[in-house]
Amino acid sequence: MVDLTKMGTEQQNPNTMNLDEMSVKEALTVMNNEDKKVAEAIEEVIPEIEEAIHVIIKQLKKGGRIVYTGAGTSGRLGVLDAAECPPTFGTPKEQVVALIAGGERAFTEAIEGSEDSVEMGQKDLENIQLSDKDVVVGLAASGRTPYVIGALEYANEVGAPTVAIACNKNSEIGAVASIAIEAAPGPEVLTGSTRLKAGSTQKMILNMLSTLSMVGIGKVYQNLMVDVQQTNEKLVARAESIVMKATGADQETARQTLKESNGEVKVAIIMILLNTDKETAVNKLQESEGHIRKAL
Repeated sequence: MVDLTKMGTEQQNPNTMNLDEMSVKEALTVMNNEDKKVAEAIEEVIPEIEEAIHVIIKQLKKGGRIVYTGAGTSGRLGVLDAAECPPTFGTPKEQVVALIAGGERAFTEAIEGSEDSVEMGQKDLENIQLSDKDVVVGLAASGRTPYVIGALEYANEVGAPTVAIACNKNSEIGAVASIAIEAAPGPEVLTGSTRLKAGSTQKMILNMLSTLSMVGIGKVYQNLMVDVQQTNEKLVARAESIVMKATGADQETARQTLKESNGEVKVAIIMILLNTDKETAVNKLQESEGHIRKAL
C-alpha cells in the first residue's frame, strides 16, 4: 500500500477545511490565493530548470528528441506541450514526443492501474527506440509514479539524460533522474486533486522547458515565432505580421516575400533585412544553424 501521509500534495489544506461551507466568492478568493503559490514554488527551482534547458538544447542539436512521460494529469500535460510544439515552432512531430501510461486512450479517460507498471514505462520507451541522443522528462505530481520511474531508469540505462518534474520534495523520480525539478506548491484546495496547483506547476515548468529550448535552437527571433506553421488563415496572417514586425516592412512586401520564400518566415525576414534573394537567405540560415541573428 502506498503511504501518502508524507506527501505535501496529499495533505489537507488548512485554508480550505470548510470548503463545502464557503460561498462561491470565498472559495474563489482562496483558490486564487493558493494559485499564487505556484509561481513562488517554481521560483525556488529556477536553477534546476535552467540546467535542464541547457541539456535539452544540447540533445536537440545532436538530432535528439524531447520525450515526456507521465500518467494521468501529468501525462496529459506532457501530451499537450508536445502537441503545441509543431504549430508554434515548426518542429517535426517526432521531435517532441509524449508518452502517457495507458496509451492515447488515457488522454481522455482514466485507464485504471496503468500508472503502476514499471515495465510499461520501459516498454513504451523501447517502442520509440529511445537513444542516448534523446532527453527524457518524467512528470509525476506525487513524485512516485512507477510508470515514470520505469521510464527514467530505462533512459539512464540507454544513456539518455533524464529530468524529473515533481511537486513534492525528495521525490522518488527525482532520485532516479539526473536533474530533479521539485517545485512544491503545497496542499491542494481539494485534498489530493493534483490537477489543481500541482497541474499548474507542471504546466508552467513545461512552458519554460519547451519555449526556451526552442529559443536555444533558433526557433525564435526577438520574441517572435519565426518557425510558425501556416496551417490555417489565422496562422497565415500571423506569419505576415511576424515578418512585418521583424523587418518593418509593409503588408504587401511581407506577403510577396513570403510567397517568394515558399512561406518560410525566417527566410523571408533575412531576404528583406539583407535585401537578398531566397537562395542567399537560405544559405545564410544554414550557416547560422537556423539562428536569424547569427545569419544577419
